[in-house]
Formats: sequence, structure tokens, C-alpha cells
Amino acid sequence: MHIILLSDRLAKARTIQVSFRQVAAAAATAAVGVVVLSSLISYFGVRHASDLKLPLLHSLVRAAQVEESQKTEAYVRDNLNAMAVKLGEMQAQMVRLDALGERLSSAAGIRPGDFRFGEIPGRGGALTSALPPQDLSLGDHGRQLDFMARQMETRGDLLGVLEARMLDARVKQTLTPTALPVHGAWNASGFGWRIDPITGQVALHEGVDFIAEAGTPIYAAAAGVVVAAGFHPAYGNMVEIDHGADLLTRYAHASKLTAQAGQLVKRGEKIAEVGSTGRSTGSHLHFEVRHRGVAQNPARFLFAGAGPQQSAAK
Repeated sequence: MHIILLSDRLAKARTIQVSFRQVAAAAATAAVGVVVLSSLISYFGVRHASDLKLPLLHSLVRAAQVEESQKTEAYVRDNLNAMAVKLGEMQAQMVRLDALGERLSSAAGIRPGDFRFGEIPGRGGALTSALPPQDLSLGDHGRQLDFMARQMETRGDLLGVLEARMLDARVKQTLTPTALPVHGAWNASGFGWRIDPITGQVALHEGVDFIAEAGTPIYAAAAGVVVAAGFHPAYGNMVEIDHGADLLTRYAHASKLTAQAGQLVKRGEKIAEVGSTGRSTGSHLHFEVRHRGVAQNPARFLFAGAGPQQSAAK
């Protein structure tokens, strides 16, 4: 670039030659100067806004503060809303866990006062002097809530599996003949080989005889379906109950039958009355347990269902 200067004071025209580098350097210097000057004005203006008492500057500062405050408030509100939703989910899970805990404690035979699911357990302890306590930030609160929610969900799943296992065990116990079929002694004749009271020969006794007076109620040793209820030449008035899993119980020599074939009976429900019908020498109940048609020792089942004191007495 050539610049020609003309003036009355000059005897002749002057020519100035400017290169591209000089123009670029001048432009860069001017830009840097503008930026520095703007920064200085902004810094000192905001820093001393209260001293300068400029309405326009005050309004700009106030607008910037309001905008920043609104952004902070919106961020906090969004986080609080998310935490409130998570807290509501945790409260619902807590109610579910309380109800599940009550059912499990009841199924396990625990007294209601031993585990107070509706109350917050007492906690305490001295503050350690080694590490000073620290406040939780908003992010820390969110992470703690997420962690506790995952823990509660896992605990709920585990307790649900435990409840299912306990329910399955209770159903199996209900269908297993472990309850005494009659309130009376049962040492008249046990399971196994014995001298037959009628023929005098050695014969296998496939059940247990309970000594009881005629008319004494006979109860189902377990829940099941009555598959037979009628007279048998050897067993007299007899009831057979199918408990599933190829397990069957037989109640013989009854004086009266109160259950009918096809009837669904519960554990401990009356099905007959003690008598001396069929091949019998006196009033008693002949009780058998059969698995896949093979006679089993009823004592194994009855001792399993009896408590320590009852087992010792028997």
C-alpha cells in the first residue's frame, strides 16, 4: 500500500509505503487494546458499582444477579423434585417391606412386639475426634438416596423369595401327616413285626394303634382329599386320605364316618369316630401312612410334628 501526502507546507509530495504485516500488527494491537479497555471498564465498573451510583450500571448488575439466581433456583428445584420422586418411591417400598416383615414374623412365630416394623430404631454414638464431620452436598444427598433405593429394592426381592420359601414349607407341612389323628395313647401296638392278636402268628403290623374310647373324634393328620370312606372286611369302617406326592393315610376300625369320598379335608378336621369294627379286639384307632403303596412307620411323621415335650412324653 502506498500513501501519498500532499500539503501546502511540503515542497513536494511525500509517499509512505505500508506493508501487509504492518497493517495486521496495527489491527491486532487495536483489537487487544479494545479488549483490555473493555475488561478494565467492566471490572472496575462492577467492582465499584455501588460507589459510582450509575443507574444503568446498577440495572445491568441487578439483571445479571437475577439471571444467575434464577438459574441456581431452577437447578435446585429440579434436583429437589427428583429427590422428592425418589423419596416417594422409597416410602412406598418401605410400606411394602413393613407389611412383608409383619407377614414373615407372623409366619415364623415371632411375637409382634419383638420386631417393631413401624418404628424408627434408636441409634446414637459419640462423635469421633479423628475425622471431623462433613456436610452433605446436594449431589451427595442424591447419591445416598439412589443407593438406599437400590438397597431397599434388593432387600424387598430377597424377603419376597424368603416368604415364598416359607409359604412352600408351610404348604408341605400342611400336606405332611405330622398331626396326631386322635387324642389318646398310641403304645398299644407299634409299627413292625408282632404277634397277631387274633391268629397268634408273627405278622407285620403296618400301622400304629391308638388306644381311645369309642366315639372319640378322629382327625385328619394332614390336609388332603378323601379317596375312600366305607367298610372294609379287615379294616372295618375306614377312611383314606390322599395328601399328594404319592402320600396316603389310612384310619381304620371307626364306629362312625363323618367324611365322604371326594371331600377336601383340612389338617385337624374331624373325619370319623373311634370304634372296633372289622378285624379288631377292642376300641382303638389303627393309623397307617403309605408312600407309593408301601407302608411307612407313622412314628417318623408324628415325631417330626410333635414338640420336644410331646416327643419326650411319647
